[in-house]
Amino acid sequence: MTETIERPLTHAQEARRQRVIDAAIELALEGGYEAVQMRDVATRADVAMGTVYRYFTSKDHLLAATLVFWVEQLQDHLRQQPALGETPAARVLEVLDRALRAMNRQPTLVAAVFLSLSSPDPEAVRCQMKIAELMDAIVFEAIGTPAPIDTPVRSRMIGHIWYSSLVGWVNGWSSVDHVHNELRIAAELLLPNGLEMETH
Repeated sequence: MTETIERPLTHAQEARRQRVIDAAIELALEGGYEAVQMRDVATRADVAMGTVYRYFTSKDHLLAATLVFWVEQLQDHLRQQPALGETPAARVLEVLDRALRAMNRQPTLVAAVFLSLSSPDPEAVRCQMKIAELMDAIVFEAIGTPAPIDTPVRSRMIGHIWYSSLVGWVNGWSSVDHVHNELRIAAELLLPNGLEMETH
């Protein structure tokens, strides 16, 4: 079996790939999931169709990649302006509330990318795994130090609750306030005061 070696993109290739992501974001903001058609993405990004498919195997891969990009931006922003709560639970809730407010400003985009997260496309699945990894890191960093001994497990559980709550909001049977309350309860239960701590 031949192993595929992924080479880093050149600056020009990275710029073209980013134009494709930006075009997908614009189309999703305008019309949601159905508005993101690969031919329209190519036209909006001013690249050939072959260029779009060079970087993204499918529409779902592209939309999942836009969420990776968004979460990476969120992580960078949070590192520049970290949460200031006095307890781990307060900091985690502040971080997730910031993300929730940003999502609430662009619901059609959020709905589009969340549809892609159920795709079986292998490349979309890789993006799903990357998003989970990034969210774990965001929650872990918000918890801070000293941290609970089992912080990775607690971070992952909060991430699961975050995702499932957002699915309800995206599908219209839950509200932003409900998502906030679910996250508050999860943070308080999983990160109560008096946890056994150790410095990492």
